Amino acid sequence: MANPLFPTSLVGSYPQPDWLIDRDRLAGRFPPRIRARELWRVDPAHLEQAKRDASRLAIADQCAAGLDIITDGETGRESYSNAFATALDGVDIDNPGTALDRSGHPNPVPRIVGPIKRRHPVGLADLAFLREQAGNGKSVKVTVPGPFTMAQQAQNDFYPSVEAAAHAYAAAVHDEIEDPFAAGADIVQVDEPYLQGRPEAAREFGVSVLNAALDGITGTTAVHLCFGYAAIIHERPSGYSFLPELAASTAKQISIETAQSGLDCSVLAGLAEAGKTVILGVLNLGDHAVESAEDVADRVRRALPYVPADQLVLAPDCGMKYLPRESAFGKLRAMTAAAAKLRAEHA
Repeated sequence: MANPLFPTSLVGSYPQPDWLIDRDRLAGRFPPRIRARELWRVDPAHLEQAKRDASRLAIADQCAAGLDIITDGETGRESYSNAFATALDGVDIDNPGTALDRSGHPNPVPRIVGPIKRRHPVGLADLAFLREQAGNGKSVKVTVPGPFTMAQQAQNDFYPSVEAAAHAYAAAVHDEIEDPFAAGADIVQVDEPYLQGRPEAAREFGVSVLNAALDGITGTTAVHLCFGYAAIIHERPSGYSFLPELAASTAKQISIETAQSGLDCSVLAGLAEAGKTVILGVLNLGDHAVESAEDVADRVRRALPYVPADQLVLAPDCGMKYLPRESAFGKLRAMTAAAAKLRAEHA
């Protein structure tokens, strides 16, 4: 579906209601890599219905804020990666392993014990609900965890190398990307934060693994990199340790953050020259205060010398799940107001 200049979108997640998930418990731990059923407040018999109701609210908030591209807010997930990573053959989730998080802390993770394969589509029901709720006038986006990141978030007890495991994950991700496009998704985003968190390995095989996951995919694909959730990792480096390399990827859109880090946007020039659309993170998720529309517009203007206006999408820096809902909604309103300002300037 056609979108206006400076279209607006979530990166993925939106705050889950307090009645659905124990947000204090969520905030006090690192994002789960294995199942974390203890986070849910709702009785298992009613949990799926509650997740749908939460998704309905997240979609309604996005529409009310005026976003152009809608997600389901990932309200039914414990984290961005574990719903898919724990639904695959070849991983033991009942006897987890351990891997270091990007902050350097050990975290329970899926343990690879056999060939990794996708046994069934994981996100199709969520997409169908999203499309129904968003209506025909909106573009919709779904997200899947990336193969490089999942290989870093697992204990490999089967494959000869982490790279081999990543390529196995890539085949599973490829299948999961194909299905949403066939079912009407406009954009599929692959979340690959560990390309930034593990730059040495990323330079060895990150792009090849990502391209394997995207091989033959003709729909609009995005890849998201970030410095980690602001609620968990508070400090931001001045620049990405892995980003220009993605000019060689086949992803059509590259999602990055600039607001909290104050990123030097000149690094984006190479991506723009390679024809990539940049999903520009312009909402600071490390501060619950709602920015003014002018402040958000100024963050976009910093990128315009390096990325043409028609190659920009406006978004939060990262997923918004750790923010209070009223703060998240206010920030989205500020972002859509900034987009309106910028459209008037570039009319």
